[in-house]
Amino acid sequence: MLQVNLFFSDAVEKALNDIYYNVRTGRGKEGFELLEKASAAGDGDASCVLARCLSGAQYVWEGHGFPVDHERALALLKLSIRQESALGVLMTLRSGELTPELESTMPFESLMQAFQIVSQKAQMGDPLCQYALGNVYFWGDYLRIENKSEQSFSTKEAYQAYLKEQTEKCEQWFWQAFMGGVHFAGNNLHSFYENGKPGLVDPQPEKADNIWKTGAECGYPIHQFVYAEELQKAGSLKEAIEWYKKSAVGGEEGAWFRVGGIYETGGEELPADPNMAAECYSNELKMKFHLDCAVALIKLAYQVRIPHIDSAALFQWAHEAYEQGAKEVQPYLVYAYLKGAGTTVSFEKAYELFSQLHPEQRDCKMMYAGALMYLNGTGVEQDVKKGIEYLKQAGDYPPAVQELACYKRTLLGKWVRKAD
Repeated sequence: MLQVNLFFSDAVEKALNDIYYNVRTGRGKEGFELLEKASAAGDGDASCVLARCLSGAQYVWEGHGFPVDHERALALLKLSIRQESALGVLMTLRSGELTPELESTMPFESLMQAFQIVSQKAQMGDPLCQYALGNVYFWGDYLRIENKSEQSFSTKEAYQAYLKEQTEKCEQWFWQAFMGGVHFAGNNLHSFYENGKPGLVDPQPEKADNIWKTGAECGYPIHQFVYAEELQKAGSLKEAIEWYKKSAVGGEEGAWFRVGGIYETGGEELPADPNMAAECYSNELKMKFHLDCAVALIKLAYQVRIPHIDSAALFQWAHEAYEQGAKEVQPYLVYAYLKGAGTTVSFEKAYELFSQLHPEQRDCKMMYAGALMYLNGTGVEQDVKKGIEYLKQAGDYPPAVQELACYKRTLLGKWVRKAD
């Protein structure tokens, strides 16, 4: 059966589905490539959407991992106008880049004509056009489109009534776009309800309260994350975990990290579970390296044994975190080089890192590690006396107590290892 695209070309329709309407497909990069090819072939709507893809988290979901290139995005917006994209006209206007010079070169009789084309598509059900219309009313772009100002009205009251009427139109369009797959429309709805429009529309915070839950139920990973945050703050940890997990499966960065944090800390309704915490941290890092997550996992691995996490991966994450300036992972690296955990044994590197530890990092485990290096002369010149001092500083740490018991002091005060 022949598919008829009511709104855009086949390439743009497919790209919009994967980039905006159904981000969980994981095909964002494929959609990006479709847009690049279509734009190069003269598709103005493709150029317009591609521009938004290059404009950062304010315009496209970060989970796609698209590059941010504002200079190229602006060039594409201008190109989209030359390629006869009415949507490109409205988005360029919204970006504050539709100069009078650029407007004079567009292939439309007026801004109103471009607006009417987008409006028709919105009325026929296209979510992105519905979102664009919502923004026209939300941000006041209708004034320039209709070429109106306060001087267009007989009284100030009439002007204010006009502004209020136009502004309130954003609500219906944002809702339609929100339900159609554009989570950004939900963001603007939340702002509209939470803050209103000073002097025009009063805040309606009771309506804002359910926006994130609605978006979560619609399957938007970022709204599932935000809704999970609300549940976590309210103490509903088990429910928060479920929504964080849905968000993580959908590709939202940071969601597994949050779940790991809940399992590590625990709460009244959920006991702490270090192994589950480590697994969640690991899941996050497998998606993409996240410095705070790496630090959390490595500190946990230093404190407790987590055998189900690959030691080579742990070392790699610890090393990368250290290279990025996270000194918190230094004790783990000392341990890893001493034991050959996920890397080749290197007493020299272990001692080098040990000698650079901050005093607060010299806990019983590290003092025991330092003691072994001095006692055995590994990585540093042997100094049994200093090794014994370090064992004593390790306090009640069982391995240190056991090791100290293997030494005795001679009549001359020299420390020697007891005969087996």
